[in-house]
Amino acid sequence: MSTSSTDPARDSRASAEAGSARRHGADPELVRTKIVATLGPASSSEQAIGGLIQAGVDVFRLNMAHGSVAEHQATLDRVRRMSDELVRPVGVLVDLAGPKIRLGELPGGGVECVEGGRVRFVRGNAESTTDTFTTTYAPLVDELGPGDPVMLADGTVALVVEERRPDSVVCRVVQGGTVRSRQGVNLPGVKLSVAAMTSADWEHAEWAAGAGADFVSLSFVRSPVEVRLLKELLRTRGSLARVVAKIEKREAVDAMEAIVEAADVVMVARGDLGVEIDVATMPMVQKRIIRVCQRYQKPVIVATQMLDSMQHSRRPTRAEATDVANAILDGADACMLSGETAIGDHPRLVVEMMRRIARATESQYLADRWLSLEERQRAPWLAAAVDAVTPEVTPEGLHPITQAVVDGAGRIAADIGARLIVVASRTGVTAIARSKRRGAVPTVGVSDNVTTLRQMALYWGVTPLAGTVSTDVDALFAHVTAWGLAGGRLTKGDRIVFVAGVGFGTGGHNMALVKEV
Repeated sequence: MSTSSTDPARDSRASAEAGSARRHGADPELVRTKIVATLGPASSSEQAIGGLIQAGVDVFRLNMAHGSVAEHQATLDRVRRMSDELVRPVGVLVDLAGPKIRLGELPGGGVECVEGGRVRFVRGNAESTTDTFTTTYAPLVDELGPGDPVMLADGTVALVVEERRPDSVVCRVVQGGTVRSRQGVNLPGVKLSVAAMTSADWEHAEWAAGAGADFVSLSFVRSPVEVRLLKELLRTRGSLARVVAKIEKREAVDAMEAIVEAADVVMVARGDLGVEIDVATMPMVQKRIIRVCQRYQKPVIVATQMLDSMQHSRRPTRAEATDVANAILDGADACMLSGETAIGDHPRLVVEMMRRIARATESQYLADRWLSLEERQRAPWLAAAVDAVTPEVTPEGLHPITQAVVDGAGRIAADIGARLIVVASRTGVTAIARSKRRGAVPTVGVSDNVTTLRQMALYWGVTPLAGTVSTDVDALFAHVTAWGLAGGRLTKGDRIVFVAGVGFGTGGHNMALVKEV
């Protein structure tokens, strides 16, 4: 990556945006990185949901691996009520469980696997013993072969297949530990015949479509075909939900570019991914996924154990705080909380902490992103950390002229020290294009489509605002100005850059307009 510039015009623009960054980075209320929080027993009441929205949650995740459809419907209804009451668009992500392989019931609820010992996997649902296990995946015995690895309990217990028999496989324990009933089974590198979506996943996807979910995530993705199938299912049910592809299989890493291109959003699901691949490579794989998403202009979520110790502690570890900050510097659009908010002791405190880390990271990131040539030469490591990858692929639904206007609006906003960039969009695609540029000037995404507003809640640096999308820029200016002045976001003399469309037959944006409050 280049750490210097020889373009005087670019250096001039860079200096202007750096000044703008320092001004806006000081805003104590403005956090651009979005927060996704999982709802569960600790956080699904109306009061708890309202508190989490006020603390900074942008999207709520419903984990379909736990709870009934009726319970999730009630939770979704509570999210919608609190979102309306607080007048803040909040998205809902329905996370399909996928074909997760789990152990059957074990004697006493758990068994100690001793290093060097032998364990058998057998067919059927017979009761397990201390050395004979059953699983939820019937073809397991047929699809494992000698030398295949078997990982249990999130990779803390490791086995290797030694022998396959007609009705069982015999494994040797190479890393011992305790396994418990219903824990996950990972088979790194083993080709399985299981479909990407189980019958329960199809039912849950249909429910999500009917319930008006904003995002639906597909677990254990292995190919872009699986992503397209879920998209088709949702569209045929009249859903506008965007499909999130969870990268958590080795096959997904191998087919990463095709999967990113097919998906609307990508999630770095580090839990299973850290078991499926060598954990030592996990940090660099995360960075690679995020950079591919930047090139394809796809929002990306980093998930799993970001502030895991705060399930019980009131403070994160130093490593966790660093992990969140590094994900933001890598270019993540959002960070996700799982058990921390679903079953933890301090759901709101965790959200507030993630927001604090994001604010502190962004204030430095935005101040240093456009470094001068001299600064880059003095600190090339920092230049490398804060430089964004230039998007290379125009996403579906974004006209090339719109892309050019969005880019130009960003440069104009930096040059004149604008307070806001306003993008009016019915689908939100233009807002994504602006978001992936990582500009210092905050963006307001205006839409008259409620689903688009909720989806824009996930996009880095974009604040959703309900309003009419039309070619009447004066009316849009009046609406945004009234909103900004009322909330203290604007003052007299502030400049606003509008990305708008006038006489554009394709329905895109072909004009960048500057107005002053």
